[in-house]
Amino acid sequence: MEREELRRRLEFYRDLGLTTLYRKEKAVAGAAPAKAVDALVEAAPAPIVLPTIEPEGDTLAQIREDIGDCKRCRLHEGRHKIVFGSGNERARLVFVGEGPGADEDEQGLPFVGRAGQLLTQMIEGTAKKEGIPLLRPDVYICNVVKCRPPENRTPLPDEMEICGQFLYRQLQVIQPKAICALGSTAAKALLSTKDGVTKLRGRWHKWRDIPLMVTYHPSYLLRPYNQNAKREAWEDLKTVLHYVYD
Repeated sequence: MEREELRRRLEFYRDLGLTTLYRKEKAVAGAAPAKAVDALVEAAPAPIVLPTIEPEGDTLAQIREDIGDCKRCRLHEGRHKIVFGSGNERARLVFVGEGPGADEDEQGLPFVGRAGQLLTQMIEGTAKKEGIPLLRPDVYICNVVKCRPPENRTPLPDEMEICGQFLYRQLQVIQPKAICALGSTAAKALLSTKDGVTKLRGRWHKWRDIPLMVTYHPSYLLRPYNQNAKREAWEDLKTVLHYVYD
C-alpha cells in the first residue's frame, strides 16, 4: 500500500476515534488436541495499535525540510513563498488560519497584513485587559495551507488534505494546551465538519484530545458591518486565554 493511501486510511480511522484495530488469527487446520487451548488463543481477536502518521522524533525543522520546494498541489503555481508558520515553538496556544494572503506570500510569514495586525491587537489587547502577560511571539500561528490560493479563494478539499498532513504534524510536535481555529476553513479542516463558525463558536471542541475553540477569522472582522462578530470573537479569545494561561 502506498504511503499516501496508508496515511489517508489512518486519518480516517483516527477521525472516527479509533486508535486500535483487531484481527482474528486463524488456527492451523488439524492442530493436535493438546494444542487446543493455544489454537483458541490464536483464534482470539488480537489488538493492532494503529501507528501514527508522524515520523518518530518529529520536529518543526524536519517538517519544514519535508515540505521542501513543495509542488504537491496546484497552489505552488502562483506562490512566491511558502508560509510555514511563526512564533514560539513551545507555545501553549496555537492559532490556525486558512491560508496566506498577498502580504504573507510576499514575506513568507503568516498574518502580517491587515488581518494579521488585527489578530495581533486581539491577542495582545485582550491579554493586557485580562491581566495576562502575553505577546504575539509567545503563541504559534500557522495556516491550513502553506501557499496562497489564487485571488485569495478558499482552499479546495484536495489542497487542504495534501497540506493538512503538515499542519497536523506541526500541532503534534508543539502539543499546545489549546488550539484556536480562525474561520470556517480552519474549523472544517481540524474538526472534519461542515458546520460554520456561527454554529461552532463559543464552546470547546477537540482535535486529538487537544481542546479547540472556533472563532471568526480576523479578515471577516475587518468588515464594518460585523460589530456583533467582533464582540463575540473577543469573548471567544478571552475564554481561550484564561483557559490556557490562568
